[in-house]
Amino acid sequence: MPGVYVYKRFERFWHWSQAALVLSLMATGGEVHGLWHLLGWGRAAQIHSLLAYALLILWAFAIFWHFTTGEWRQYVPTLHRLTSVARFYAVGIFRGEHHPYHKTVGAKLNPLQRLAYLFLKLVINPLLIVSGVLYLYINEAAVRDLGLSLEVVALIHTAAAFLMAAFVIAHVYLTTTGHSVFAHIRAMITGWEDLDHPAPAGSTDTPRPPDRPAPAE
Repeated sequence: MPGVYVYKRFERFWHWSQAALVLSLMATGGEVHGLWHLLGWGRAAQIHSLLAYALLILWAFAIFWHFTTGEWRQYVPTLHRLTSVARFYAVGIFRGEHHPYHKTVGAKLNPLQRLAYLFLKLVINPLLIVSGVLYLYINEAAVRDLGLSLEVVALIHTAAAFLMAAFVIAHVYLTTTGHSVFAHIRAMITGWEDLDHPAPAGSTDTPRPPDRPAPAE
């Protein structure tokens, strides 16, 4: 079928900006932990903090956008077809089977993706934010009053960062599992995606006529 306008302009801006900030935070965070030496510890730590502020601002705008547009509903978990989707990624994808979930504009995420993104937004991101704020602004005595120590806070932050890294690796891998290696990446750049299934009755998917610009946002 013709391309469908799936990803709106802000959605794409938020996605790629977040990706750049998260990867930069991983790079500077790795240097703070002594995994490599590129900028020097002091400069890496300073840049890491500035990048964290930028990411928090981006997340604030993204949360506002999700709630004002109703896109938050994309992340509401469901068990419908969860088993079949999990089986597809574990076995079916290696046998050339068709994906059991059909994406639409109103339901972009399959059941497994919804759970993964929910875990990211409700567990990983809050752990990174709270531990980062505690480490930056709360002294040892205050943290001890919470029953913690700065070492424990740093370990929590690092563990959350590794969870984020695992999420990014899995996310990048899964972007290559479309009908072509770069199909999903191209869709997140242009907004248009070729959905290789008929849109269900009542769908709000917008087919793309030849040379037609994206709908107004």
